[in-house]
Amino acid sequence: MLQTLKSGGIIMIPIILCGVIATYIIINRLIYFASTKKRDKSLLQNVLAFMKNNDFDSCVRLCREAETPVANIILKAIQGRDLQEKDLREVVETQMDLEVPSYEHLLTTLGTIANIATLLGLLGTVTGNIKAFGVLGAGGTMGDPALLAGAIAEALVTTAAGLVVSIPAIIFHNFYASKVNKKMIKMEGIAADLILLIEKLKSEANS
Repeated sequence: MLQTLKSGGIIMIPIILCGVIATYIIINRLIYFASTKKRDKSLLQNVLAFMKNNDFDSCVRLCREAETPVANIILKAIQGRDLQEKDLREVVETQMDLEVPSYEHLLTTLGTIANIATLLGLLGTVTGNIKAFGVLGAGGTMGDPALLAGAIAEALVTTAAGLVVSIPAIIFHNFYASKVNKKMIKMEGIAADLILLIEKLKSEANS
């Protein structure tokens, strides 16, 4: 395996580096989404119960402990519960916009790596073919078989390595992008339900 990688030449170095970074991002986002999902589930169950009992201090404490985008939105809504409904909605929507980068963190980098890895593989193919034609041109009909084989190997190995890095990166980038969209839709639903609950509690308190 090591010898095969070496046959890819110097282009293999940035391709391997792209692979390492892509792997880190994929694992990082996997852990992040799994962690936030677990914390949000527990948070929503407890916050709703505390809010119905008008125990907003406990809600604030739970939100600060959870430290997720959903928790930050709930916290913002609770802190602005005395505002008019229209103003409260604007505050919550602004906070939602601020939370989007938390979900999209590193996804642009992952998409860029997917493109770069493909192009690096193509570059290796081109340089390998240039070397192969150089060997043929310098040695007559066939040239040096060993040099020719090395040039062809460089072209094939870099192409394969670029695709090995690029394909998973594209798959996971699209997977996480879809996950972000679903998170945003769910977050909008939670925010809407939260505002309705706050307005209901205010109405009950004033009646």
